[in-house]
Amino acid sequence: MVRTNVLLIVLVLASALSLVSAQHQSRKLFIELERLQTRERALETEWGQLQLEQSTWAAHARVEKVARERLHLVSPDPHRVLVLDADAGGEK
Repeated sequence: MVRTNVLLIVLVLASALSLVSAQHQSRKLFIELERLQTRERALETEWGQLQLEQSTWAAHARVEKVARERLHLVSPDPHRVLVLDADAGGEK
């Protein structure tokens, strides 16, 4: 009987220690998850800002302004422009 009681006490203690260990691990993982979710939200915000910045830099009006001011490019004379129809090239 004493042996059974000692065995049961040891099993209960082992179970209790296992539970404490599992809860501690669970809390550590939850804290890590929260940290990573916060980082994800920050990266999503940064991604949105970068997309907005890219669209601003690539806007047609801005590209044309830079081409005119910095590169001193001008539009060609309309009489020197030849427009080709892509559909007419392959049909006869």
